Amino acid sequence: MTQKITVAVLGTGVMGAAMARNLLKAGHHVTVWNRTRARAEPLVADGARIAEDPADAVRDADAVLTMMLDGPAVLEAVRSAAPQLRPGAVWVQSSTVGPEGLAPLAALATEAGVHLVDAPVLGTRAPAEQGQLQVLAAGPREARPVAELVFDAIGQRTVWLGDDPAEAAASRLKLVVNSWVLSIINGTAEALALARGLGVDPGEFLGLLEGGSLDSPYLRMKAKAVLAEDWTASFPLSGAAKDARLIAGAAERCGVRLDVAEASARRFARAVEQGHGDKDAVATYLASFDD
Repeated sequence: MTQKITVAVLGTGVMGAAMARNLLKAGHHVTVWNRTRARAEPLVADGARIAEDPADAVRDADAVLTMMLDGPAVLEAVRSAAPQLRPGAVWVQSSTVGPEGLAPLAALATEAGVHLVDAPVLGTRAPAEQGQLQVLAAGPREARPVAELVFDAIGQRTVWLGDDPAEAAASRLKLVVNSWVLSIINGTAEALALARGLGVDPGEFLGLLEGGSLDSPYLRMKAKAVLAEDWTASFPLSGAAKDARLIAGAAERCGVRLDVAEASARRFARAVEQGHGDKDAVATYLASFDD
């Protein structure tokens, strides 16, 4: 039988809630905390315990899974929880924070005496709900038995990229992947916006690509959402805007010029300013028409 552990999940947004449910389905004991309590409350019906604060959530936890918007949010939550972290506990850090955001988290883990595993994930709402995420992981070997119990519950594949999380191998690869993902999202949104502006039937555009080398399932999924005006967040636009900033910033620091990524970051930021942050990332389409 699979070993059952106690897991604290900090952050129960689109991804965190799905991960918590899959941990519960795997038979683990799960305590959840979210800054906005109402977003955590539906998990009670699945068997989770709601904590009043991060410290309450991590008390006696074998593993702590963080899935929050950005590095500063993760740092604030775990720093407040630190006095109750069990020495030797495994901290699975799955938020997309980038190499710069990971550095203070690694320092906090050392200070708190816990094992940090840098573990950003690939996938959006549906794969998260189905337990089909791909996990990019880097962390000490002594942490892996516990970390892999978490990964087995939330994902279909784990790629280990090293033993030292502070090297940010997983976070660096995640930014490379997301640079491609965001280019598809914005490319789809802008192509459909241009079709609308020019009076071109979007079906003709999509029909020309169907089955060819330029086609892709992700293009189809995002185009379908735009044409249906269904902005239900699979990958929230606010998160895409944050990732775009991380990508542009990381490129600048390593001396790589990414003109498209910089423009993408500005486009996502404008869409957030226009009030689309809670919609799916492909709602950047609306930024082509809003004032």
